[in-house]
Amino acid sequence: MRYALISVGVFLTDLFIKNGIEKQKTEGETEELMGGRLLLRKYHNKGAVLDLGEKKSGLICLFSLLLTIAMTVVFVCTFSMKGSRLLKSGLALLLGGAYSNTYDRLTRHYVVDYVSFPVKNEKLRRIVFNISDFCIMIGALCMVLGSFEK
Repeated sequence: MRYALISVGVFLTDLFIKNGIEKQKTEGETEELMGGRLLLRKYHNKGAVLDLGEKKSGLICLFSLLLTIAMTVVFVCTFSMKGSRLLKSGLALLLGGAYSNTYDRLTRHYVVDYVSFPVKNEKLRRIVFNISDFCIMIGALCMVLGSFEK
């Protein structure tokens, strides 16, 4: 049950932030956070990672939905497994992020991204993330590490 709560927590936290960003920021407007260590910026991502498939957003949405459903089935199957806390935690983080981004694709037809890093490389500086993206990456890493647990 606690793993499902992790997913719900990620989903609701990111949804709350995304709704706030949508109401308070104009696209492209940038604000420095944490003494300039992070940049807050609203960006509408109509594709997948790095806007891949931007012109095929319907296909990206369908693919996202199917992957989220498949991972949910895997997640439910882990409920009966003993141990595997890292694997289950990873799945919970990944799914919370997947639910949030898939929800955006289904309801808004784009994903709201809002945080980037002030690096010197301009191409890297333009990449914008959301909390769901970080949870998906951390969750995938935890799943890989958790798959080695006995």
